[in-house]
Amino acid sequence: MMTTSRKNDPLEPAGPGCDVVTVPARQGLEAVDILRRGAGEAVGPVLHDGGCDTLGFLVPPGTAAAWDVPGSVCTETDGRGICLTPDRSAEGSDWLVPPGEADLATDPAVLREALGQAQRMIEAADSCS
Repeated sequence: MMTTSRKNDPLEPAGPGCDVVTVPARQGLEAVDILRRGAGEAVGPVLHDGGCDTLGFLVPPGTAAAWDVPGSVCTETDGRGICLTPDRSAEGSDWLVPPGEADLATDPAVLREALGQAQRMIEAADSCS
């Protein structure tokens, strides 16, 4: 869980509210590639954890209430614990797609489709082994 903010106070909002969709790194990296190949800038800031086990996509606030994609979790942050500056990230993580190089947040519908496509690609690749 991301716990640092600009003031290192997890209770102090660090910026605009957002939710975070967390997915396994392999699926997330495929989804980032899919989003970047799509028309326009479809991917917002993306965090990866220190062990590179998961990726976290910043999505608009309220996404968590309706998120139901298997294999992923969407967490409400209310802006707490997220520092939206490219040179700072949450403790134990780093930016894969830093703020400033991306839209403010990834569109949840576009992310849902990219994650589904990524999962199908992974399953196809694994079945060929």
